[in-house]
Amino acid sequence: MNFDVVVVGCGVAGLSAAVTAQQAGARVAVLERAPIEDRGGNSRWTESFWRMAADDEVAPDLEERLADNAAIHPDPSIIQDAARDYESWPSVLRGVGMVDPNLITALVREAPETLQWLCSFGVKFDVLPLYFLSQTTARRAPIGGGLALVEALATHAEGVPDAIEFHYDTRAHALIQDEDGRIQGIKAVGPGNRPLEFKAPNVVLASGGFQGNQEMLARYIGPQALYTRPVARGGYYNRGEGIQMALDLGAAPCGNYASYHAQPVDPRSGDPEPVVLNYAYGVLINKAGQRFTDEGPAMTDAIYEVVTRRINQEAEGVAYAVFDTRLEDVPNWQTTVRSRVAPFEAHTIEELAHAIGVPADELMHTIEGFNAACGEESGFNPLALDGLSTTGIEPRKSNWARPLDKGPYRAWPIIAANCFTFGGLKVNDRAQVVNLNGDAIPGLYAAGETVGLYYKVYPGATSVMRGAVTGRLAGRDAASRRNS
Repeated sequence: MNFDVVVVGCGVAGLSAAVTAQQAGARVAVLERAPIEDRGGNSRWTESFWRMAADDEVAPDLEERLADNAAIHPDPSIIQDAARDYESWPSVLRGVGMVDPNLITALVREAPETLQWLCSFGVKFDVLPLYFLSQTTARRAPIGGGLALVEALATHAEGVPDAIEFHYDTRAHALIQDEDGRIQGIKAVGPGNRPLEFKAPNVVLASGGFQGNQEMLARYIGPQALYTRPVARGGYYNRGEGIQMALDLGAAPCGNYASYHAQPVDPRSGDPEPVVLNYAYGVLINKAGQRFTDEGPAMTDAIYEVVTRRINQEAEGVAYAVFDTRLEDVPNWQTTVRSRVAPFEAHTIEELAHAIGVPADELMHTIEGFNAACGEESGFNPLALDGLSTTGIEPRKSNWARPLDKGPYRAWPIIAANCFTFGGLKVNDRAQVVNLNGDAIPGLYAAGETVGLYYKVYPGATSVMRGAVTGRLAGRDAASRRNS
């Protein structure tokens, strides 16, 4: 089977690459390991918020937040050469483990045009409700979420079957190179374990991260990965082959392989993304019945990932968000909980301890100490940093600290769900994968989660944006080289 471009993955990144390449005249194959009813990867299940102030304007903090996450303690003696023209960069800079600053510039520059391009397929973006009661940045989302993006692009692609050919239940596992190092296609396994080869001078790896691969999670993230799970069904199809096959060819890694975008979810729930984000108004308790972190160090939308990773480090990777009736003082707190499983409830703290399976004496001691450390609560403001903090206990609670002494009591269990992994491939501003010497691997591209973009914490509302923009960059460049 011969094509101009083969795209691995059928989420927003892969579909953006495929449709962009098709619009530029290329014949494209899309390989998707999921069956058609599950196509779309993580994109299918997300609400797909974009860090945009308007349809034609990115949020003011977008470039700063991406740049801040581009590396950890970068060496000034290496990055100083980034001020030169890219062609003059030394190989050590092009291949070093940090995000190419030209890629960040491209993401910011291309995001508004990409959003408008998606709208040309009938998608509409708007300011939509989120599960945070307040926000620290601007966000917009497509009406209908990521599923609307997947279906709009896939419907267009299905309308041009002579140009875009879909292969579902098909797992790509190895790249094909010629003697000069150029990509010549990809090896895959189809239904019934049938080996397949797709010949093409250009391959776009858009198959997600490795959050669905327990072996890679344990290898890169460590033993506590045992207590995470993908945040939604689509993540189980993301098993890291796209990343691994490129690394096997000498591709440069990028992004923090030991970390991931963590979301606090109710482990009892089978709902997609069953987040529990009300914990800042109560206390977080571990299996020993003790507090272990500051529940309110900053606005929740800016800090929840740090708190969630802290939960993952506790015994069995679980914590309990405990509240008394004061939770009802928080307007619309119900929007912060997406789990449809009812919380544990009890008339006393002792009864609640038995219900959630923690030592009753220890939990009562913890709550008594916390209550004694709370001060005046008249300035409580759930929509802003109110400075209501504890005194005399560790860990301190910096905001929204009020006693828990008005039963009945409620508790939700929380684990750290893995929305996507941070480790991926290094690409330039054309989404070309570069090797460890910093040279572009001819014919090889990456898009979406397969691109390493984050090192510290996830800057919210940038992932689907990354997928669509890098998909378009890859599809555009691949199509331009189809006859070269």
